[in-house]
Amino acid sequence: MSVRDEREPLAPRTTSLYDYALFRHGIEPEGRVPRRGYPLPEGSPPEPGRPRLPWKRAQAEVSSALTPLLADTDPVRAAEAVHRRADALGMPSRALCAAAARLPLTDEDAARRTARQLTRTGTTPAAVGVGLGLLTRLGEPEDVPCLKVLGLLSSFGPAAADALDPLDRQAAALLVIRGRDRSEQLTPLVGAIATGDAEAVRAALVAVPDEPRALLSARRIAEAADLHGLLRARPVDPELLALTGRLLHRMSRDVGRRAEILDYLSATHVYAYFVGYADRLPPTPELHELLLSIALDLHSGPAALLDWRPHRREALLGGLERLLAGPAWALGPDAPSGGEDPAPAAERRRADWIRRTGRKPFAGTAARGSHPRWEVAVVHDAADSNSVETRILVDGLPLLPALFGKGPGLPPEHLVDRGELRAGPEPREVLLAEADCTEGCCGALYVTIRRDGPEVVWDGWRGAVGPQPPPYRFDAAAYDAEVERAERDHSWCWPARRTARLIAAGLRERPELLSRWDLSANWIATDWNDPHTSVLWLVFTPPDGALGPEGTPLRLYFEWRLPDDGTPPEVLAAAALERIARSDPKGFARLRRGSSELAASLGYSWSDGSGQDA
Repeated sequence: MSVRDEREPLAPRTTSLYDYALFRHGIEPEGRVPRRGYPLPEGSPPEPGRPRLPWKRAQAEVSSALTPLLADTDPVRAAEAVHRRADALGMPSRALCAAAARLPLTDEDAARRTARQLTRTGTTPAAVGVGLGLLTRLGEPEDVPCLKVLGLLSSFGPAAADALDPLDRQAAALLVIRGRDRSEQLTPLVGAIATGDAEAVRAALVAVPDEPRALLSARRIAEAADLHGLLRARPVDPELLALTGRLLHRMSRDVGRRAEILDYLSATHVYAYFVGYADRLPPTPELHELLLSIALDLHSGPAALLDWRPHRREALLGGLERLLAGPAWALGPDAPSGGEDPAPAAERRRADWIRRTGRKPFAGTAARGSHPRWEVAVVHDAADSNSVETRILVDGLPLLPALFGKGPGLPPEHLVDRGELRAGPEPREVLLAEADCTEGCCGALYVTIRRDGPEVVWDGWRGAVGPQPPPYRFDAAAYDAEVERAERDHSWCWPARRTARLIAAGLRERPELLSRWDLSANWIATDWNDPHTSVLWLVFTPPDGALGPEGTPLRLYFEWRLPDDGTPPEVLAAAALERIARSDPKGFARLRRGSSELAASLGYSWSDGSGQDA
């Protein structure tokens, strides 16, 4: 980008924000840019706000005010008119930008010229926001330099990144990671990218910590650093390969949003480099776990939905299978029965996960017949993860990320254990996946399962993203056999999860164990942050049916935690059920929340947490 010669402060009210951004960048030592970008010129009025303005109404107001002006073929005249009207609307620039990207346009060429005039000459956030919104739809390669400059301003970073995305992925990604890097762990990488030195970028990239705060957007990091280009230049680089594997696996995780891997344009090429040179990685347990996780992603995760060449995905899975079956990657023997395993707990758990998971992504399936092939894959994400999802495959491809993509499939305790996937004589609507932020916020995916003679039919879809999915018809005999297999298969389950499942099953079989203490089971699983601890949440409802001020029943919620101490799950679960049978859990579980009034009346103190964990 060019820098103007002026070194005196520019007058903010007469100088375009584009020129101001150029000026600020030009006077910064070494061209450094603050994490969130430069502030607007001193003396700029605060962005206006229209509290509680519904989106549809805002869109209608912007459309009514600006659409006729954008048909003017004179960009200077049109930009001046849009500038005045946009300021008069009194909306924040981000709202104007979002609305402008969706305006109905009768002459896109005229609107594009006006957008360029606005972004280069606009003196207010409102006017520039409209220009950025239009260029999100209409931008061309010649607009990239201007968009990069406006992205230097804190007010326009996200909007400029959106407009750059279809034009220059690397520039867009750099804006995103710079703005999101609250921990500043990516600052060295951002600085290295700015130098254009590939070796410096490589060194900064492999030094990025392997933790969520640093890898906040694995796709954007890979795009900003041009990971594909680095791999082409240095394919035999164990450190870079290991980092590539971690980024690919993070991109493939579907946690509350569309998996990033589906938007990573270089994904298939980067997978090919990674698997093709994976034999150069040292055969450590940590990398064994990573390679196996990537195999699961390719087999049944969102990565399977990429635009693969015929048989290419299967070839990559075959390569990983052969590598992990080799003697260099073999695990040590199990701990001897009745003896102490000297390995640290983390190593034992990783080895246990690898043994339980090792064949899942490589198991063969029956050839396709006259009906689509229907399969259930229950996947435990990693040894120290609490994430378990039920993946539904149709002809070898995952169905839920293709139809929903706002959250993973529900865990097997909901879909498999309860027989939700069975096809009975009556149609049943089944919840398959829910948005991570809850159904009430971003929705959920439902399907109706019914038996139709020799077929099982999935139709009546509700909550799918995009066009209504077609009905799926499966051979009933093969479908029933797969359901039965999935219900018997507990290989995904680690000890603490098995303990929780056994306790839950025992309480379902003997409901009197809790009811005698006026308790019910609210939630029994493993702790999200500590997957090797079983957790029981129990609800106390007083028998007199006392109501609170709002007319709702008074309740207390107790938590009982059972860490995995090496005791077999069957023994630990039996002991827990026996303790519940002989003593009131309210005396030993920890009071966590509920009615303060009810707690006080029963003598429970919030300060000491009520009792101790077992």
